[in-house]
Amino acid sequence: PLIALLGGCVSVPAIEYGEPFVRAAPGDFGEATLLDSTGATVGRAILTQGATGLLIRIEAEGLTPGWHGAHIHATGQCTAPFTSAGGHINHGDPKAPHGLLNAGGPDDGDLPSVFADASGRVRAEVFTTRARIARDGPGQWLWDADGSALVIHASMDDQTSQPIGGAGDRVVCGVMAAG
Repeated sequence: PLIALLGGCVSVPAIEYGEPFVRAAPGDFGEATLLDSTGATVGRAILTQGATGLLIRIEAEGLTPGWHGAHIHATGQCTAPFTSAGGHINHGDPKAPHGLLNAGGPDDGDLPSVFADASGRVRAEVFTTRARIARDGPGQWLWDADGSALVIHASMDDQTSQPIGGAGDRVVCGVMAAG
């Protein structure tokens, strides 16, 4: 009976996807000290490079309870009101529109929203294939000449509308640095 089953197997040709997928060397790490608009330290983010993207662990205190948009911004500066962090990393050409759920997006700085509990505490891990801290690999390199910053907004990101998904003011910012 086993021979009869094996005889019924069909060979399926391999599918060609073009260029081989570039992988990063896992293990690089970095950190961002998260500041609120008064300059007080309210948490940190730990960045860990994986083979296919970047894992970001976010630990923060003092946010308003509820969902908050989170994004990677193009400049490693965090002077309140954090506009010094610039726009999202979005170096593609043409630039992609904002939003993980946008049919034309996402841009390279888009991340899932994070949730602050009733006491204003955030404990989250987010993963993106659109950013990296390894010298080579998939995504935008965050250790470029002007650095990058992690920004948390006052409100939830709807992941579709422009320019920032209705996420509101920038309330927490952290300059990302190699560990």
